[in-house]
Amino acid sequence: MSWILLTNDDGIDSPALAPFAAALESLGAVRVVVPDRERSWVGKAITRIGTVGTAQVQVNGRDAWTCTGYPADAVQIGVHRLFDTAPSLLVSGINIGYNHGAAFLMSSGTIGAAVEGWASGIPSIAISTGANGDWSAWKRRAIDPASAPDWERLAHVATELVRAVVDSGLQTLADVVSINVPFDATLDTPRRVTSVARVGYDRLFGHEGNGIYVHDFNGRLIEFGDLDGTDIAAARDDHIAITPLRMPTSPPVPNEVRSRIEH
Repeated sequence: MSWILLTNDDGIDSPALAPFAAALESLGAVRVVVPDRERSWVGKAITRIGTVGTAQVQVNGRDAWTCTGYPADAVQIGVHRLFDTAPSLLVSGINIGYNHGAAFLMSSGTIGAAVEGWASGIPSIAISTGANGDWSAWKRRAIDPASAPDWERLAHVATELVRAVVDSGLQTLADVVSINVPFDATLDTPRRVTSVARVGYDRLFGHEGNGIYVHDFNGRLIEFGDLDGTDIAAARDDHIAITPLRMPTSPPVPNEVRSRIEH
């Protein structure tokens, strides 16, 4: 492949960024373009009003570029403006936290960046990691500098998963491939090709008083269907979920329903 564009929604300071960029070099040249700060929960937002600034920086001795916008902005600028040629593959992640289930997929900046890659005609893979149990306790562990060896291991696992997807051709059958990897995964962790769980979520904001609200998700999911075979079911079994995504498609509409609308 010509080169790989690596982005994320956790920003330039993500503990996953440097080890993942280094590990991906085994697949081809890697160029990093990421937001200059955390940009989680922004979906595929694009900066329409205002400007997006960029800066060339160093990450563990590696050239990287930051942008002041959203993950999808980083992809747009990385694909179309910064370099002489377009990448042959876009990889987004490794995200700090699972991105599984329909509601999270539509909210995630990590997935949004991969969707922007697809919209630009680039095969795109998004990778996220998480754990079962107490989210806050797990995140404290994940961002603790003592977890650096975990990120090195995960970077190797994630790279091998990218390799497997590319070698299988799955990224040519799907618009985006979303991979969710348990934080303690190894190369021996079972893998499943899954579907997207149809889930929503409970309230996202806590009230601080005086009409002020702050993001404070309580973790509750609303299940709209059977979870068997889905990305969430795999995560609950501590398995790797590899989920091909097809950008918005419509379900078949029964003729009797169609006739009520069209006539």
